[in-house]
Amino acid sequence: MLYHLLYPLSKYSIVFNVFRYITFRSIGAFVTALLFVLIAGPPLVKFLKGQSAVELIDEDKPKRHKAKEGTPTMGGLIILFGLLIASLLWNDLTNRPILMMYLTAVWLGVLGFLDDYLKNFLKISKGLLPKYKLWGQIGVGLFLTLAIYFSTNVVDNVTQIQIPFLKNTYLQLGWLFIPIMVIYITGISNAVNLTDGLDGLAAGVMIFSALGLGIMSYLKGNYVIANYLKLEFIPTAGELTVFIAGLIGALIGFLWFNAYPAEVFMGDTGSLTLGGILAVLSILLKEQIFFLIIGFLFIAETLSVIIQRTHFRYTKKKYGTGKRVFLCAPIHHHFEMKGMHESKIVIRFWIVATLLLAIGLSTIKLR
Repeated sequence: MLYHLLYPLSKYSIVFNVFRYITFRSIGAFVTALLFVLIAGPPLVKFLKGQSAVELIDEDKPKRHKAKEGTPTMGGLIILFGLLIASLLWNDLTNRPILMMYLTAVWLGVLGFLDDYLKNFLKISKGLLPKYKLWGQIGVGLFLTLAIYFSTNVVDNVTQIQIPFLKNTYLQLGWLFIPIMVIYITGISNAVNLTDGLDGLAAGVMIFSALGLGIMSYLKGNYVIANYLKLEFIPTAGELTVFIAGLIGALIGFLWFNAYPAEVFMGDTGSLTLGGILAVLSILLKEQIFFLIIGFLFIAETLSVIIQRTHFRYTKKKYGTGKRVFLCAPIHHHFEMKGMHESKIVIRFWIVATLLLAIGLSTIKLR
């Protein structure tokens, strides 16, 4: 909005010319989202407490989590509002990928909100039935994937994925791009949701993943830099940098309230939606493999659940008694059960996320 209102004034004063620059607007989006979340956080926490929209702890979680019962949830609302307000103010609203990001945020935000609302306001313990949640994720994934697939006359340009370790090497998916990307969006959305189990864990790890995508969007959106680094130049990618800066600002602001001991949890409203946002961003940048590297912690959390359930069912069927690989899944709960303090687990996960980001960024030169 500010871009559309103020940049045209640059023909009258050179001062307004700054609104054409991605770096300036990215900083503006970051600061806007951060300040919004910091200001809106306390009233929202108070409101959620007043409405008894508080977390109920499942019996299968470590016993120490019982102390968290009664903590307000649905804090993902302030992340999404902060992100959308910052983007609406600082982005070029005619940019097609930005409109796709709005659709992703609103669609999955509503889906996550319905789940949280049923659980926390109407006290329906299971919330939105898993099949409806899954169909909602598949629905937005299919819509966006089809929109991307048919967005150009040269289909091969959008169905190829860059291999991070090789120069000018792409994996061409063809029509398989559609089902694979639908599964990809749904899987990443649920993976981030599974990671949201400790104070500050999901938000902190997402900051590093978003930072990696933000750096890549800036590089690919700048013709000179992209050409020098042998990256594919994507003209619309620059605007995604502004959007991602707003996302990082909102996540950092949320950590103010979500760091141990958490004053509010993000709930499915946040984790389900933000996972989908990260997935769609990586698709628009053609950096799905790059994201799987920098966001491998989300994959590891999901694999731990799959391994746990598969092994339990197999051993129960074969021996009559189910056996577990981990003390508890997702894997962050395993470390809790081994006696490690929650804060130490979170900080160590952040350190691993930093390492994964560094590994992912190092592949830029390998190309």
